[in-house]
Amino acid sequence: MSVVEGLNIMPERQKYIVERLDPILEEMVSDVLTEMPKSPIDFMISWLRKRSGTATEVKKSMAAKNAQLKQELNQATSSLQEAGLAMSTKDEKEEESEEDDDDDDCDEIPESMRKPEEQLGRARASVSAEAYGQWNQKKAFTPPNHPKTDEQLARLSTTLSTSFLFSELEKADMDLVLLAMKEQNFEAGKKVINEGDDGDYLFVVEKGSLDCVKKIDGEDKVVKTVGTGDVFGELALLYNCPRAANVLAKEESVCWQLDRETFNHIVKDAAVKRRTKYDTFLKSVTLISGIEAYERSQIADALKTEVRQAGESIITQGEEGDKFYIVEEGTLYATKDGNRVMDYKAGDYFGELALLKNQPRAASVIVESPSAKVLVMSRLSFTKMLGPLQDILQKNVGSYK
Repeated sequence: MSVVEGLNIMPERQKYIVERLDPILEEMVSDVLTEMPKSPIDFMISWLRKRSGTATEVKKSMAAKNAQLKQELNQATSSLQEAGLAMSTKDEKEEESEEDDDDDDCDEIPESMRKPEEQLGRARASVSAEAYGQWNQKKAFTPPNHPKTDEQLARLSTTLSTSFLFSELEKADMDLVLLAMKEQNFEAGKKVINEGDDGDYLFVVEKGSLDCVKKIDGEDKVVKTVGTGDVFGELALLYNCPRAANVLAKEESVCWQLDRETFNHIVKDAAVKRRTKYDTFLKSVTLISGIEAYERSQIADALKTEVRQAGESIITQGEEGDKFYIVEEGTLYATKDGNRVMDYKAGDYFGELALLKNQPRAASVIVESPSAKVLVMSRLSFTKMLGPLQDILQKNVGSYK
């Protein structure tokens, strides 16, 4: 147990942090990790403005509370030191170090909010250590369960598989989301969302179409029309802001409704876990490992996973190339005019030649291991994401025989 967690923090302060301060920090940290903005400070200032209407008041309030918490922390630490209660054994020190490492992610986010440095910067440690201490574990969450027929489940599964927010969910998470969603039917002309309202739900369109309408220059204008597989209402959940537009059913429509809590606990968390997983893997890919974390995270978001079996051809010589591949698991080999010319393992990449030169595939790539998992990027994403690496790729073209 770390020294900070061993402090006897006043119960009323524990209650305040758990009930008032920590929910705000937890939402903000989650949103920052989901978006991974290039400028975390600007993102969090904007986040706080949307949340309360003024970032200045929030920062002053946080600074004052942090100062109080820091004073209490210093007093408690002094008392512990005077009483000779500092940890002394090697095992305890190692345990403290491990727990401190676990808290690093929580420390980094508040630290980036240091404006002014004298206020928020000095108070960072006390907020992160206490707000995420042993007595403040994440509450257990049980998603709602709306019973569905097999026919409804089949329809909903098909719809979600085409949605960018849900298509990459693990099966266990997808099953929970399927049960948590509630079917909603809207007649033509029905207003589903009111601009400016708080958002407690998002919707996925199964059938029909709906117009997103905003008042621009005094006139109601359709800014977007959503149809089958599209999601609407998610912005209020992602950014904790009021509804950005009115949404009206253009025709009779069937939608599936998902509540904020389930979205935050399952869908948003899954997105963060997926990004973390692939960001870690991409660090091992020679081509990508040297680029900045932000660009790497954008690449991670653009990748799709495909699993192929032994003997399958992932690309075929002579066909048009529209995808770039990175090997995540398994082994593959390339053949050209019937001759084996190259081998691939985890971390290797292929398929870039056709995209760089806009020409047919120069070789076939076949799965050699019992199965293989490859990460796939479309031509559009490849051009957009890997532009800065084009020189490196061009130099590697000579390795093809």
